[in-house]
Amino acid sequence: MHWLTDPLQNDFMVRALVGSALIGLLCSVVGVYVVLRNLSFIGDGLAHASFAGIVIAFLMKANIYAGGLVFAILTALGIGAVSRRSAVSLDTSVGVLFTAAFALGVLLLSQVHGYVIDLQDLLFGNVLGIDRADLALIAALGLAVLATIFLFYKELLFSSFDPLMAQATGLPTNFLYYLMFVVLAVTIVVSLQAAGIVLVAALLVTPAAAAYQLTNRFGWMMAVSAMIGVGSAVVGLYISYYLNAASGSTIVLVATACFFLALALSPKRRSLLGAFLEFRRTAARVRP
Repeated sequence: MHWLTDPLQNDFMVRALVGSALIGLLCSVVGVYVVLRNLSFIGDGLAHASFAGIVIAFLMKANIYAGGLVFAILTALGIGAVSRRSAVSLDTSVGVLFTAAFALGVLLLSQVHGYVIDLQDLLFGNVLGIDRADLALIAALGLAVLATIFLFYKELLFSSFDPLMAQATGLPTNFLYYLMFVVLAVTIVVSLQAAGIVLVAALLVTPAAAAYQLTNRFGWMMAVSAMIGVGSAVVGLYISYYLNAASGSTIVLVATACFFLALALSPKRRSLLGAFLEFRRTAARVRP
């Protein structure tokens, strides 16, 4: 069991395990709504949009993650407003606004000579660099996101599956629509420390997509997604420790392996295969 306990002798590894597990839990729970609402692209978009806020905060000598959070929320609300109040589709709104925000970040950064901000950590994450203050921030924001989801659980569920019926029954669908975007923006910025801008969308989508292959019940889907997210974070971090590899990448690759395993074991896939084979047998019996 030394392989399991040896990494825990290092304080940075303990903090990384706690932080990555919290982020895996948060992303996988929110990711269920992302998958059900077909918002996978917006996760990647908001992650890139936060880059502009990070650069602005860096130039103002403020907390870079606070800047990324503010800019990601503003971009999310802007995407929601453009897609709701015009003929522009949601995907198009995401494509226009996130590329503009990312380009703004690159432009501002290019004007700074001798900057010391570590772009590799921002792009690919550095979960091993999490300190106690980062853990406190992740826990506080994560708790706020999970509390919001718990408080509006039924409303978000109803509006995710049948938004037209939800609106007809009097639910504030516009408020829920923007609330989901804000929750998504907060989740993404919280996860940047572990996965970075490039990989954070995978943490949002992959565990939830794997859970979707295994169950049709929303509660079970959320629970399975959470287990896959936390398990992928812990296993991926151990792999990165022993291989001396990038932690964000190994976490995402473990989650991806879980997705393909879930796909192979999926009851939905087996039922479709069974239906196809039964159709073939039926067709063979009635063939003249």
